[in-house]
Amino acid sequence: MTSLTLVIGNKNYSSWSLRPWLAMKQMGLEFTEIRIPLYQVGSSAQVRRYSPSGKVPVLLHDEITVWDSLAILEYLIEQFPALPWLPLAAKPRAIARSICAEMHSSFANLRQHMPMNIRAYVPGGEVPASVQADITRITTIWHECREAFGMGGNFLFGAFTIVDAMYAPVVTRFITYGVQLDSVCSTYAEAILALPAMQNWIAAAKHETETIESYTNPPN
Repeated sequence: MTSLTLVIGNKNYSSWSLRPWLAMKQMGLEFTEIRIPLYQVGSSAQVRRYSPSGKVPVLLHDEITVWDSLAILEYLIEQFPALPWLPLAAKPRAIARSICAEMHSSFANLRQHMPMNIRAYVPGGEVPASVQADITRITTIWHECREAFGMGGNFLFGAFTIVDAMYAPVVTRFITYGVQLDSVCSTYAEAILALPAMQNWIAAAKHETETIESYTNPPN
């Protein structure tokens, strides 16, 4: 029996931690969770006990260490190939991988101006054009996937996949900052929020007491 441990940051703020955590929960994997509050005295030293990069999340699997959310997910796909991490058919599988990578490498303006902060609710602020461009691209992805591959379920490729885990933190951002969504996107967002694992993460986030100033007062 192998042992999995996932090292994460604050559930209120750490969008990258949420991604593999949610995927692992949805796939029914048992794992130990180590939560390290970020940007506190001693946080960096604690994280570096586990992470060569000094960042979370980190997956510990027996004697193997894997860091970075997307690397963790790809590693889990290899280790547990019978689980439905990705669509089976070649075309949707390729698209799924591509939009996971796009989430990983893009949307810097959204991240900067709308950091994940589950406890907050600050709608109505001015949305810079660069952020709106990110929002438009994300909602376009959601529309295209739901239209082309969403039959048979409420997620981007019908059944839950790692793509939904990658975009789940964006759902919380859209709620926090009051981003208006059309019916297709709002229905998808509701499906993400209805996941029991997602509800558990959100509940835990709301019980945390740490505050990270840069996430609480992002730049305009």
